[in-house]
Formats: sequence, C-alpha cells, structure tokens
Amino acid sequence: MVFLGIRCNAIVMWAKILDAFSDSPSQAQVVRFLLENGLGINESGRVTVNGIEIPATHLSKNIGTDRRVVDATVKRILSLPAIRDVFLNLRATPDVSRIAASLGLTVITILPDDAAQKGVVGEAVKVIADNGISIRQIFVTDSHLSEDPKLVIVVDESLPPFVYEGLRALPQVKKLIIE
Repeated sequence: MVFLGIRCNAIVMWAKILDAFSDSPSQAQVVRFLLENGLGINESGRVTVNGIEIPATHLSKNIGTDRRVVDATVKRILSLPAIRDVFLNLRATPDVSRIAASLGLTVITILPDDAAQKGVVGEAVKVIADNGISIRQIFVTDSHLSEDPKLVIVVDESLPPFVYEGLRALPQVKKLIIE
C-alpha cells in the first residue's frame, strides 16, 4: 500500500508540474524536455545535468525555442516551491541500452498495451529472473511524460526462445523488441 501511495504522489506531482505551465505551451515544452532528459536546475537559475551547467542557448536550439523561453522557464520553476525542489534534486542516469551492442549486452524493449496497467515491470522481471538471466539495467519511461511509454531491460546474454515467448505472452505486452 505504501508503494501505491508513492505512485499516487508521483502522479499528482507530474500533474502539478505540467499544470503549472499549462498557460504557456513554450514553457511547458521546456519543462517536458527537462523532465524527459533528467535535467535539473541550480539555485543560480541555470539548467544542469548532475551539477554541470548547460547553456540555455544549447538547450533552446535542441528544443526549438528561444533562449529567453528557457531562462524564463527556469526562473518560474525557482519561484514555485514544490516544483523547485523537484528540479533542484533531479539527476540523470546513463542509459546503457544505447551502448549495449558494444558491451555484448541484449536490450529488451516492451511496449505496453496500456501503460497505466499494473504489473508489466514485475511480470517481465519475473520471467527473466526465473530463467537465470542477470539484469544490468531497467528503464521505464513515465507514461505521464512520454507519448510512447516503454519498459527497457538490459540483460547480460542473448535470450533463449522460451524467454522471448514468455515475455511476449504477458498480457500487458503489445510489442516486444529484442536487440
């Protein structure tokens, strides 16, 4: 039950963050970009990745907006206490799936039928673990922040056909991609 409370709080937090910027589509776009990429801010009003400052001009170019929109968004984030705390503590984690082939690892990507449906992570992990396969990394895109939510699992070895079939048979799975 505590886990469900945490999930509900997270849903409420994402909704608060996105709602706070609903009056400005360009600032909402910046906020979504920051969240999707694990980019935080510092007390000085600069965008950071794990404490390293990123120039607003670089971000604006990537997002397709003006530097002033990035600056105004960060300033606004700092003025909103609950949201401010989230962005001051946001950290990025390396995505091993992008270098898995170079490391000899296998990437399993699961696209769910319904991202709000519970159990896809637990069931997928159970299928993998029950077959003695070590998991290196699990990454889940937040269904409230991503138009195409997915579960990405990086494992140490190639998947035997019966593990693939076990994952594909999960009721939550719409599509399964193995790389």
